[in-house]
Amino acid sequence: MSFAPDMTEILARARADLRMGVPIVIKNEDEAVLILAAETLDAQRLTNLQALGGQPVIVISARRAETLKARAYDGDLARVTLPCDARLNWVLGIADPADDLKTPMKGPLITQRDGSADLHRLALKVVKSARLLPAALVLSLPDPNNFAKTHHLTTLLEKPAANLLSHTSPLHPVVNARLPLMVSEAGQLHIFRPEDGGEEHYAIEIGTPSREKPVLARLHSACFTGDLMGSLKCDCGPQLRGALAQMGTEGAGVLLYLNQEGRGIGLANKMRAYSLQDQGFDTVEANHRLGFEDDERDFRIGAEILKRMGFSSVRLLTNNPGKIAMMQQNGVDVTERVPLKVGENPHNTNYLKTKASKSGHLL
Repeated sequence: MSFAPDMTEILARARADLRMGVPIVIKNEDEAVLILAAETLDAQRLTNLQALGGQPVIVISARRAETLKARAYDGDLARVTLPCDARLNWVLGIADPADDLKTPMKGPLITQRDGSADLHRLALKVVKSARLLPAALVLSLPDPNNFAKTHHLTTLLEKPAANLLSHTSPLHPVVNARLPLMVSEAGQLHIFRPEDGGEEHYAIEIGTPSREKPVLARLHSACFTGDLMGSLKCDCGPQLRGALAQMGTEGAGVLLYLNQEGRGIGLANKMRAYSLQDQGFDTVEANHRLGFEDDERDFRIGAEILKRMGFSSVRLLTNNPGKIAMMQQNGVDVTERVPLKVGENPHNTNYLKTKASKSGHLL
């Protein structure tokens, strides 16, 4: 009998630790490293890290490295050598592009090209999964077991952790209940909870759609600013209400509300992207300067929920061909794409143009 956490639970702890500024340890059979998230780093922990000796690096994605003109010898990331006199503001300046235009010269930045970057790559993935800026301080540890035990640090094993991060966490239904809506009194809300401790996802079922024929469906990613606050910077709110209205008119449908704010980067990073847009960058350019890809969402979640609810084919309300491809690849047949062109206004015209020209949306 054991009450010890499994690797899924340990990974959830690691995310929580990094969000609070607590370091973690990642190891494999050959080496181990100490990891600190750059975003939540404080001056004292930086001093403590530098006092350990060795050569710390700050790991950033290739997208961020491109902005900083740093060589990404590892392809998808760069290991930037931490100067011995580096202070907190320097580290934050590497991680956060907020002041890039004010202080464009961050370097010269020296990046490592020798040795394996496997643990550094995993460190970046864990930090991103915690919805933090994709930048981490990494230092090799000669005696990881004693170090982690002495400092009470969460330890991740490379292979199991990497495997978990490469797959969608299994989802389990929690509860469903009748929910009368303005568009239809025959509404029902289903809650699904992932095993990894992540945010729950929702399915709003309108009427009693048949499981034997394609259901009118919408994969809608959470948008606090658009859905709740009526933001004019995007078309999310009108799309949400338009999809529900169409389902209400037809008398049946299912809307999946996926908690993947800001194309999967989280609300805080989305607001950072908005700030960069105010500096003149478009949506995609802002994401890249932050170190993210164009779209970090995982639509496999939507496919799994649909299948758990008994749906195998859909008429998909979307302007995004990527959603169609992801559904098809994950066992949900898309028999029809139903356009959803609503919500254009003077504040989001450029945003919609970028979605069409750079993200392939059919607008």
